[in-house]
Amino acid sequence: MTAAASSEHYYVPEGSKWPIIGVIGIFLTVLGIVFSVNDITIGAYMSITGLLVIGYLFFGWFGDVIDESMSGKYSAQVDISFRQGMIWFITSEVFFFVAMFGALYYIRAISLPWLGGEGHLGSSNLLWEGFTATWPLLNTPGTEYTQVKEAMGAGGIPLYNTVILLSSGVTLTWAHHALKKGHHKQLIAGLATTISLGLIFFGFQAYEYYHAYDAMGLTLNSGIYGSTFYMLTGFHGMHVTIGTIMLMVILVRSIKGHFSSEKHFAFEAVAWYWHFVDVVWLGLYFFVYWL
Repeated sequence: MTAAASSEHYYVPEGSKWPIIGVIGIFLTVLGIVFSVNDITIGAYMSITGLLVIGYLFFGWFGDVIDESMSGKYSAQVDISFRQGMIWFITSEVFFFVAMFGALYYIRAISLPWLGGEGHLGSSNLLWEGFTATWPLLNTPGTEYTQVKEAMGAGGIPLYNTVILLSSGVTLTWAHHALKKGHHKQLIAGLATTISLGLIFFGFQAYEYYHAYDAMGLTLNSGIYGSTFYMLTGFHGMHVTIGTIMLMVILVRSIKGHFSSEKHFAFEAVAWYWHFVDVVWLGLYFFVYWL
């Protein structure tokens, strides 16, 4: 660290109400989803309330951070802390999805073969008489909701969404280069295009879920295949939604001229997050849809 950097004043913000508000919003949203899955009427109202609280959180907390940044309170040391924090945040997200993919691998490569009678620990017919260890495991004994008509394919909407998300990474990189070169119109166009692609991705995924429920019989109650499919793609969809909201904020700030070619870490942080979301989708597309 240079002498100039070491002599800078490190800005320490005052106590904030936003973390506890965030906890309340997330708690209400998640608990509402759990209630909804179990057909408890209040679940939908709790989820909507939680999402409204989270929206208020985004609006208020983003506003405070933007005000602090624009007032010149952040020094070079604070900038370094922000970069380290974003790196660790994305690292935690990487391990989150590693755990998800690890669970999928364990189910497909270890649990199913054992339950089908393979290996020295294998126990055939342990689940039900005539069980066959195949993936995807479409039909299981029980209620009518477990009968899946077909598995999700790699073509159609999943393929379109792959092209859309990869294209959004290209347009965001174009916007980043425009920002560094001071091309304001290209910056705005690149960000607007990226946001549009993110919204299209979300719309296609919503339609895919509707089609899976209505036409294919694939629900969260459809055994291990249904639960892993919606868990993996659903969490990724949540990350796309969060990333799109962040890009919208960056677009508004770019229109207002908050960034310069030298000082624009907020843009870079969102770009890192969005490219991470792109890479995760490639893994999802290959392991969930293709294999």
